[in-house]
Amino acid sequence: MSLLPTFSLLGSGPTVLLLHDADGDHLSFAPLLETLAGAGCRAVAWDMPGYGRSAPVEPYAFKGLAQRCLLLLDALQCDEVTLVGHGMGAMLALELALRAPLRVRRLALCAGGPPLDASAVAAWVAPRLALLDEGLSMDSLAERLVARDAGSGALPEGLQLARHAMGRVHAATYRHALQALAGFARSAPELMHVRQPTLLIAGEEDRCTPPEALLALAHVLRDARVVQLAGVGHWPQLEDPEGFEAALLDFLSEPHALPH
Repeated sequence: MSLLPTFSLLGSGPTVLLLHDADGDHLSFAPLLETLAGAGCRAVAWDMPGYGRSAPVEPYAFKGLAQRCLLLLDALQCDEVTLVGHGMGAMLALELALRAPLRVRRLALCAGGPPLDASAVAAWVAPRLALLDEGLSMDSLAERLVARDAGSGALPEGLQLARHAMGRVHAATYRHALQALAGFARSAPELMHVRQPTLLIAGEEDRCTPPEALLALAHVLRDARVVQLAGVGHWPQLEDPEGFEAALLDFLSEPHALPH
């Protein structure tokens, strides 16, 4: 089995790699893939190890996930990349920025990024593990969780795609990913070494990663700003695609230079 993760690619130009959450797969970024390609980017959405047809990693932890991500960048012959991460993918983006700073030009993190504290574990991880322990299918689990964690103004079509993407995840992989989330233990002093320009996009009604968590992260990072989307929960890119894409494209259009 190839260790190279599976991925979708569209467009040409500067590479933007889309890193999905534990709650979905590359389809979580399917609409954005086309938008970025139309904006002159080479947009790549991967399936995290264990998702889709990507080979799993053992142990399932951020070090192994980062190594597989760098393997994909090598295969794409990409020396420098912009990372867009959602939820667990946002944590992975920060891990990559610390492990391979010369490979990462910019970061856009939505609905995730900070290490999980006890309240975040209770709000995000524990309910998902509990539903798995009940023996629910991933389709049934998706129905419950998307309804629970979406915002009041979410686009219905976006929630439908969120449910579909989550329902496709292998239950065993999902459990491993949830357990790995608590292993992201990058401290504030470590995160202060992230020097890439960073956009943080928060859903104002996100129960899993509330805006306050991203505002606190913005104070730790050297070059970060926060955009909050009203009526949005844990899937900003699907619940409010227009607002999300406008903020992201504006960020990508800026002539960022890495601070010294």
